[in-house]
Amino acid sequence: MTTKLSTSRPSSALRLIWRKFAIPLFFLLLGIVFSTWAARIPAIRDYLQLDAATLALVLLCGGIGAVGSFPLAAWITGHYGARHSTLYAGLALLVSLPLLGLAPNVASLMLICTIYGAASSCFDVAINALGAQAERDAGRPIMSMLHGWFCVGTFSGALAASAVAGMGVAPIWHFLLVAALFLYPLYACYEALPDDRPEHDPARKLFALPHGHLVVLGVIAFCGAIVEGSVADWSGIYMKDHIGASDGATPLAYAAFAGMMLIMRMIGDRLKARYDARRVVWVGTLVASLGIALAVAAPGMALAILGFAIAGTGVAAVFPFVFSAAGRHGSSALAAVATLGYSGSLIGPPVFGFLAHGWGLQAALALLGILCLAMAGSSRRAQWLQ
Repeated sequence: MTTKLSTSRPSSALRLIWRKFAIPLFFLLLGIVFSTWAARIPAIRDYLQLDAATLALVLLCGGIGAVGSFPLAAWITGHYGARHSTLYAGLALLVSLPLLGLAPNVASLMLICTIYGAASSCFDVAINALGAQAERDAGRPIMSMLHGWFCVGTFSGALAASAVAGMGVAPIWHFLLVAALFLYPLYACYEALPDDRPEHDPARKLFALPHGHLVVLGVIAFCGAIVEGSVADWSGIYMKDHIGASDGATPLAYAAFAGMMLIMRMIGDRLKARYDARRVVWVGTLVASLGIALAVAAPGMALAILGFAIAGTGVAAVFPFVFSAAGRHGSSALAAVATLGYSGSLIGPPVFGFLAHGWGLQAALALLGILCLAMAGSSRRAQWLQ
């Protein structure tokens, strides 16, 4: 008996450590995978010799997979619980990432991108469900902090991608390394978390759209998703094709964008308490429009990176504050606003690509600045954004 107890203690202590960091690590994982794929898009584009319109179709497949998987995410979470859903979707996400680097042609890349989009969406829904439960258990707001860990992942993933690309490492080996590094932590965190009970409601709608005053919040989320998704997927292309940056420097624009988002989300709750959410989002999106304008007009790499950094500063508060406001109206309201937000992620990057193909990268990027102005106008009128 004594031997059993002594041998179980280290395992129990290790389990408690994994449990403490499990949910932040899930958000970190999603951010790193997201930025790893986004940062290597230019290399994959060059390898398969894709033009802007074809690349837009590839990214559209990822968006279709993300939005189309909402019924699957709801079903898995409802039947198996958020903990099991996190493991299943996380494994699919880590498997799909290297497959993106193995795609030999456009058709296979489109198929794998659809699977990747579905896996990332299901994983996102599952870890947000875990975060919401953890917030209820803690009795204090922690969701902004958790989304901050996502930004830690996007920032560090983009910086790592810059270094790896600068060394001439092919995307497939880069993707395999990331997947291998997170395989065990994903399982260890899953094992450490307490089992949860599925909250399946057969009458619950799998798709929901905002109505009434929630439409304004949905519009802000929709525009914010377009801006974030387009910067993630196209800033590297813009830096390489328009600014003339090297392969190692192309991810720095998104790294600057994600890094400033991280900093602002770390202090966002204090700004909200002092000024209220509506004012922070209103001023922030105005600042973001100025950052986009600077990136459009930038004659060189330094000013372009600065412009993307300013844009990240401005849009950082959009998702945490809009989702927080919607969540006060219940889970159905939050799901409705989130659905419209993810729809922005669906159409944003492909539309950017089609505009870039027809009118040029600068014109497509300028449209993002106009959307930031639209968010500023909408947030100023959003009485429920508190």
